[in-house]
Amino acid sequence: MLDLLVIMLERVGTIVAVAFILTRFRFFKNMVHQDRLDRKQEMTAILFFGFFGIIGTYFGVAFNTQTLHFNSVSIELTMDEAIANSRVIGIVVAGLLGGYRLGVGAGLIAGIHRMSLGGFTAISCGVSTIISGLLASAFYKRGKHTKPVAAFAIGAFAETIQMVLILLISDPFEKALSLVQTIGLPMILANGIGTALFMLIVYNVIGDQEKATAMQAQKTLRIADQTVGHLRKGMNSETALAVCNILFRELQPSAVAMTNRTEIMAHVGIADDHHQTDSPLQTHITKEVLRHGQLVVADEMSIHCVREDCPLGAAVIAPLKLRDETVGTLKLYYPSAKAITDVSIELISGLSALLSNQLAIAEADRAYQLAKEAEIKALQAQISPHFLFNSMNIIVSLIRTNPDEARRLLTSLSYFLRQNLMGTTMEKVTLEQELAHVKAYLEIEEARFIDKLQVHIDVDPAVLQETVPPLTLQPLVENAIKHGIRDMERNSVVRLIIRDVGDAIDIIVQDNGKGITEERRVLLGAEKMESDSGTGMGLYNVNRRLLMTFGNQSALHIGSEKDKGTEISFQIPKMGVAV
Repeated sequence: MLDLLVIMLERVGTIVAVAFILTRFRFFKNMVHQDRLDRKQEMTAILFFGFFGIIGTYFGVAFNTQTLHFNSVSIELTMDEAIANSRVIGIVVAGLLGGYRLGVGAGLIAGIHRMSLGGFTAISCGVSTIISGLLASAFYKRGKHTKPVAAFAIGAFAETIQMVLILLISDPFEKALSLVQTIGLPMILANGIGTALFMLIVYNVIGDQEKATAMQAQKTLRIADQTVGHLRKGMNSETALAVCNILFRELQPSAVAMTNRTEIMAHVGIADDHHQTDSPLQTHITKEVLRHGQLVVADEMSIHCVREDCPLGAAVIAPLKLRDETVGTLKLYYPSAKAITDVSIELISGLSALLSNQLAIAEADRAYQLAKEAEIKALQAQISPHFLFNSMNIIVSLIRTNPDEARRLLTSLSYFLRQNLMGTTMEKVTLEQELAHVKAYLEIEEARFIDKLQVHIDVDPAVLQETVPPLTLQPLVENAIKHGIRDMERNSVVRLIIRDVGDAIDIIVQDNGKGITEERRVLLGAEKMESDSGTGMGLYNVNRRLLMTFGNQSALHIGSEKDKGTEISFQIPKMGVAV
């Protein structure tokens, strides 16, 4: 019995190694995060875990009740053979992570396959596999993780049920009893341990990935906060040097450089003896990035510096763009290509987009009175510093008291900022994208207004693929929170309604706040105003872009009564409907 336990644990160890590979799949991450899977992801998960259960069968060992010998599992068993296996692990994990449909679906696949192999326990083992999926699904709870101890108990209990069914169903009973006495305890222990290890590995690996994402987002925010004041003045040697120093200090590469289309504007780090400010571009690969406008990873052979003894080993070179035209590059150098990870590439790509956005803001500020398109881009690109700093303060306060909530808010803030950046390059986005942007914003605001803010979202799913100018909904929701319910101590309610009205779509944002004076209501959206409560810039910007995109019929309509709240609504035509 001890020998069988050792063999089972060895096989279980091989299968559990698959858990690490699973963490790389998107559908599996969604399961772990308890997000609702779409139909394609759900089918993928069922097939995967069903196949995983089949592998558990073949990784087992065949036990002959006549000879009492263990052999490798073949395609077909004799009537005297049964399998000591780890099939239950995949089925139980499917149920714990995905609920009834995944648990039962995977159990059916693996159970039917087991029946097809034959042997005197074929029916009992096949049925017990399906029951294992049902059992594990009963412990599935959306939004909560299963602890390793609980996973061990569930896996061991599922295997115990299989032993009981073998005794009840398999014939002859004497042969079934001999089998259970030999393989029962090792299989119960091995499958319980395997299930616990599987869940432990999954949660630890994905938890580490989330932590890395949160740290990356935090670092990006810190860099954004430090660089925005410099690049808002435009890109020149002075501002480029300040930005390079910030990036060199925060990211600690071998060197950091920024260039325009012809010259090095700043270089901080090794090789600064010949990569000097205002000197011509030194590497051929930089000229390629300027020509094609795509991020590249260059090793020592492809850098091609004009100096043969240049110590720069590898680099990530990202384009800096202004109105879709490549105007320069951001370069981070490393000792070798091995030091460049996917995380660092993603970070640098995001930084180049961020710096490009800051350059766009600077350019738009200078051309504010010259072109209304430049004005709109500038307004879209602006991020409220109060909102950003308040969000960062909330996250900092949660890091010790509730690190999981801090990570979640960092992810939401990262998504919010990314969508703000995308708004500078896209003419239209879907209502689904806008709604995701609003939800990311609301997750942060709800953390600020603990138990004070109630948000109700009523959206017709049929219209989610219709398009609007980017950053249309979020400013309206922000206005309701910032001005409508700001002074309320409790029972604050904000509603977002999106409904299909035939050839058009109605979009309504309501609050139950203090309301707006008639004098201010008439002017809101029509022009910018200066007052103690704000400038009306957000509503003015949204209204202007709606008018420019869809015409006068899409203008904002504002209704308000004192102490009864405010309603802001507009209507957009459906795709294909003439404006």
